Amino acid sequence: MPEASTTSSLPAVLSEVLKRQVAAVQDYTLLTVQSLKCMFSPPYYFLDTLEQMDIIGVGSLPIIIVAGVSIGGVLVLQTAAQFQRFGSTALTGDAVSLALVRELGPAVTALLVAGRNASGIASELGSMVVTEQVDAMRALGTDPVRKLMMPRVIATVLMVPLLTVVFDFVGLCGGFLVAYSTLRLGAVQFWTRAINSLDIGDVVQGLAKPIAFGLIIATVGCYCGLRVRGGTQGVGRATTTAVVISSVCALVVDFFLSRLLLYLFR
Repeated sequence: MPEASTTSSLPAVLSEVLKRQVAAVQDYTLLTVQSLKCMFSPPYYFLDTLEQMDIIGVGSLPIIIVAGVSIGGVLVLQTAAQFQRFGSTALTGDAVSLALVRELGPAVTALLVAGRNASGIASELGSMVVTEQVDAMRALGTDPVRKLMMPRVIATVLMVPLLTVVFDFVGLCGGFLVAYSTLRLGAVQFWTRAINSLDIGDVVQGLAKPIAFGLIIATVGCYCGLRVRGGTQGVGRATTTAVVISSVCALVVDFFLSRLLLYLFR
């Protein structure tokens, strides 16, 4: 009898888990749509948006610069041996430029911003939920989505593309320094080929992806924070969940965006 009961309950358990996941996706979609609708009607919280732009953009610059220089240098180190074998060291600028602008710049920037800011957004909003500050806003007639979520979404969507541009530039600088010291490539040769190898499709890819990544990072972080349950332990779980989900979603969306943009600009 226990075996039959366990066997019969398994479909019910799986069905319940699936229902919860579908409900969570539905709640997330509705919350995202609501935050986007708030952008087109007053009141607007410009000071809050500027503050979030400073926290998300300026605050992320150090890790973006360090990671960009390191990855640019590693790209040259990994490809230098192959280029030297075939006597094509001049192609180093092309390889580094295309890899950074098309893929590594947007993807790595999104992962770094997700790790730093999605967790911060979720923990901040989660703490406000636990301490009933969000309920107090509703009691005073303030929309928490408009006041708390909209500035963070706008700031992240604006800052992630700019951080990606910074990452690409410092990555190229790091690649040039390593190429100059190991392959003896001149500045004119490296930078000319790095710039000439890019076309409009590459630039569109490098700027379109961060916009989508910024929207995902901000909305997932806000959703996890505003849906906190269970006190301070819930805040910790929401922080971890926000980083994991936003990072995985960004990578999945990256695949589909790459496929679409490569088809449009082939």
